[in-house]
Amino acid sequence: MIDELAGKVAVVTGGASGIGRATVAKLVAEGAKVVMGDLDPERGAEAIAEHGDAAVFMQTDVSDPAQVERLVEHAVATFGGLHVMCNNAGIPGKMHPSLLLDDLADFHRVLGVNLLGVMAGTKFAARHMAEHGGGSIINVSSVGGVMAGGGVQTYRASKAAVIHFTKSAAIELAQYDIRVNCLAPGNIPTPLLTTSAAGMPPDKVERFAKAVRASMNSERPLPREGEPEHVADAVVYLAGDRSVYVTGTVLAIDGGTTAGKPLKPRKKPEEGKSAEQNSAAQAAVSKN
Repeated sequence: MIDELAGKVAVVTGGASGIGRATVAKLVAEGAKVVMGDLDPERGAEAIAEHGDAAVFMQTDVSDPAQVERLVEHAVATFGGLHVMCNNAGIPGKMHPSLLLDDLADFHRVLGVNLLGVMAGTKFAARHMAEHGGGSIINVSSVGGVMAGGGVQTYRASKAAVIHFTKSAAIELAQYDIRVNCLAPGNIPTPLLTTSAAGMPPDKVERFAKAVRASMNSERPLPREGEPEHVADAVVYLAGDRSVYVTGTVLAIDGGTTAGKPLKPRKKPEEGKSAEQNSAAQAAVSKN
């Protein structure tokens, strides 16, 4: 659609790279004015440079609720309102070889960014929206918050909490015509994966990232690779008027990963053979 979000003002946290950067670009392309919050001023300034006066940057640490409040106030003061809040900022925490070896040293930082940042963004955005006709709040979780698994336990716990908080907030804020929904991306190439391996030698980080990607690809039913833009498209949908009857939902953008394991490739039916013969051939493939 063209200019689907014309006249709307949005805030995107963690907007300087990855999913956040793609989201800012999509929102601007659909006519929205955007305030990007991110901890990295250099990448933030670079990310908004291509959007002219349709986007502005404000350095923000979302683990500090006071800074999140100022980010929301800045959006209202700069563009005259706030209709969409995308709480996207997130960090992975440090990868450990085992939960038994995890010192939990980064627990408070991970929960501060991934959960407290989402809660603060929802709260301060909703305060404005409740007095100005409602709006849409979109919280970015992860398939790691939907599916259990080994590794980065603090990250998984924080993302699971985002999902439950989103549903609870959706119930409470519906009376103000505020919709609160959650996205659960999976296997999207972003800097998060390599960040979790910080401390490894560069060559090991690259091998580690490739191995994890290969493992995730093998567990995804759809053969195509996910991209940040695929998540950004979902943000546009939840931000606009097409989703006015959608709240409290969790949308997985993961190529079917959370649905189940992929099947082995099926053999195409051969012309000239009966249905029974083709079925027997497929059964033979399934056994192998």
